[in-house]
Amino acid sequence: MPDRLSVPVSVLDRANSRAGETAADTLAGVVTRASHLEELGIRRLWVAEHHAVPGIVGSAPGLLMAAIAQATSTIRVGAGGFMVPARPPMMTAEQIATLEALFPGRIDGGLGASVGFTQAVRAALRQDAPAKWRYDDDVSEILGYLSGQGSVTMQPQPVADTPLFVLTGGSRAGFAGRMGLGLVLGGPKAADADAVAEYRREFRPSKWCAHPHAILSVSAHIAETADRAHDLALPEVWSLVLSRSTGAFDPLRPAAELDASALTDRERERLETGMRGVVYGTQDVVTRRLQAMVERVGVDELMITGATWDREAEARSDAAFAAISA
Repeated sequence: MPDRLSVPVSVLDRANSRAGETAADTLAGVVTRASHLEELGIRRLWVAEHHAVPGIVGSAPGLLMAAIAQATSTIRVGAGGFMVPARPPMMTAEQIATLEALFPGRIDGGLGASVGFTQAVRAALRQDAPAKWRYDDDVSEILGYLSGQGSVTMQPQPVADTPLFVLTGGSRAGFAGRMGLGLVLGGPKAADADAVAEYRREFRPSKWCAHPHAILSVSAHIAETADRAHDLALPEVWSLVLSRSTGAFDPLRPAAELDASALTDRERERLETGMRGVVYGTQDVVTRRLQAMVERVGVDELMITGATWDREAEARSDAAFAAISA
């Protein structure tokens, strides 16, 4: 049984709110966590972009990245991701170039394709129906600006070639390879060995990524016992299950406050399905499960995504992941 993984571990923090916290508390918690991850030797922390989703306050990744990078000195800071349909391509390129100028050599740019959560949010973001389907063209335009080959000369002009990644459930793996970008697989069908194989087969070296680099995003938690790990995993899955019924992703609450008997049969079924999608347990159990995923899918890095209510337990889980990281 391996005592370490064969690949490094990184972290994605979605800035989930916790019961009893203000939005300022939540954002400050992300910055504090970044400092702790840096001390642990974790290679990168990414933040997400969600618009008008109750319970998630991470709506402006560029601003949060700047706050994190200012509070740290070595950890790579990235977006998982900049949602390409949320703004004109030039504005995404400007944010990446500005961050790179402020914090040279420490910025990553993940490029996602998600549109607004509801029709009202899509309207507020000025997203028309084809917005999601322009992704490939918009990414090409972003690369043009960052290469100094856009229709206008962007300011600030790029001072370095920021590593860029395509965020996908697998369908854009070939596109990521052909564009010479990194690949991040996420979502319910993320563990897709065929997508990684396609990515490596199609990969063409570029200024953004000299060699293929595939990252698998996994919701995971480590605790001293299986029961404690279960309690770390439960709050986020619980909120996700209820969001499908209410449309609101509620702030995370302690596992002890969550009463499964109050759920409908359909919600309990979804809860069980959701928990099966999380890797949780003691350090040796999680190491074994994650290493099996790495070998089956063929990735170069794991990005841990799970959130929980208990920040102290989250910090201990982070330390355990640092201990097993390659």
